[in-house]
Amino acid sequence: MTERKPPGVSFESFVDRQIREAADRGEFEKLPGWGKPMASLDAPYDELWWIKGKLHREGFSALPPSLALRKEAEDALEKVREARTERRVRDVLTEVNEKIRAALLRPPPGPPLNLTEFDVEAAVADWRAGREGA
Repeated sequence: MTERKPPGVSFESFVDRQIREAADRGEFEKLPGWGKPMASLDAPYDELWWIKGKLHREGFSALPPSLALRKEAEDALEKVREARTERRVRDVLTEVNEKIRAALLRPPPGPPLNLTEFDVEAAVADWRAGREGA
């Protein structure tokens, strides 16, 4: 917490001293994003940049739940293609199947779901065949 500016000290020198002392203590080292370019420098200005970033960091989606689940199912298939082990294939598909099963029992609001559970054994067999052919 910063201290209050003492009377009689110019604002600039007060702030400069606090920054210098914090740098001496190492408080500016290894901050999140250190050494990475700022992604928003070349982007056009967006008044809602902070809100959109917060929603993204918190995992909120602008998609209706049914469309978000369809997207998650597509992502699961991509993870299956990239999986290194049969166990990982089974884990990914089991996880998404639980969400699909719940959505089929109680359909979410929005557009129709148009999904069925994945056949884990068939997906594992396809994954094995793809690994043997490579």
